[in-house]
Amino acid sequence: MSEPLSQKPENASQVIGRKTKKLRWGFSTGSAATAAALGAAVFLETGRPPDEVEILLPQDKKLIVKLAEAERLGGDGVKVTVVKDGGDDPDVTNGARISVLLKPAAEMGLTIVGDDGVGRVTKPGLVLPVGEWAVNPVPRAMLNQNLFPFLSGQGLEARISIRDGEKLALKTLNPRLGIVGGLSVLGTTGLVKPFSHQAYVATIDSALSVAKANGSVEVVLSTGGRSEGLARKMRPDLNESAFVQIADFFRVGLNLAVKHGFETIGLAEFFGKAVKQAANYPYTHAHHNDMDLGKLAGWLNGLNPEAHGQIAAAPTALAALEILKNHKSLDLIPIVAKKVLASARGHAGPGPKLWVTVFDFDGTILAQEFCRG
Repeated sequence: MSEPLSQKPENASQVIGRKTKKLRWGFSTGSAATAAALGAAVFLETGRPPDEVEILLPQDKKLIVKLAEAERLGGDGVKVTVVKDGGDDPDVTNGARISVLLKPAAEMGLTIVGDDGVGRVTKPGLVLPVGEWAVNPVPRAMLNQNLFPFLSGQGLEARISIRDGEKLALKTLNPRLGIVGGLSVLGTTGLVKPFSHQAYVATIDSALSVAKANGSVEVVLSTGGRSEGLARKMRPDLNESAFVQIADFFRVGLNLAVKHGFETIGLAEFFGKAVKQAANYPYTHAHHNDMDLGKLAGWLNGLNPEAHGQIAAAPTALAALEILKNHKSLDLIPIVAKKVLASARGHAGPGPKLWVTVFDFDGTILAQEFCRG
């Protein structure tokens, strides 16, 4: 038998700098909706809402979740709310109030529908068809599995809502993915690993899938909102969905773009990220890679000795860029761009055409390089 997990299922260790901190796991929006639905089913059957429920998760695990609110509505329906706990994973859905209104239905089995704060799919390319409520396949399976004992001889409708979900969704990539009106009900394991990269990588994959489904043969990978905005101004010929933010996931972003079959892959980034990509760091977050500007100084052939020493000792890429400006050596930055393309080619393989644009921190283009497949 699987052992039940508490609402705070386990700890994970992560090294941050030189300190090790115990990080708390959380649970997904899919688990929150499942717990609310199960609590509502118990409420309907017994006439009393439980304080907590134990839900079945994928991979033969269980999770104990506390219920926040329960109320009986007019007619035969009951509504139960769970507060989504993301643990120590930074996520806009942490603390969201996810409710399920459960009531008898004429159709046998479980009918899952969305309500206020849950989005609808409006673009092709996602795992759900256009027009469907944004409740992903694994949460749907969890809802069906957990409510199966209550479905004997009857049908139930589970109506999911998320308080302020439409407002919260504006802080996610849902509008870009064509999910409008609210958040998605997500989760593949039911649990949220602290500072997990899994969710972000899944978002990148979904965004690339949408771009491909909308007919894009070229995609522009940026490292954030500002670099994407500059890339959009530079490439107004491309569809909105062709611009995908990959954050620090240099290698993964390229691998996924290749998987989706794009003919051309562009990279749009500021100088600091470009230096890390040129150094071929697959993941460019500052906590994972020190900015070794000695490497940068070594690449810049023709740099005078004074500037070489200053750049090697510079504390940040911004400081190194200022040194290049002071020494009127910005013409050397294409060397960095060429090295970015060399790193990108190693991750993308021989197939797609590649290009990179490196921006100054004020938005000025410092370098552009192209490489055919």
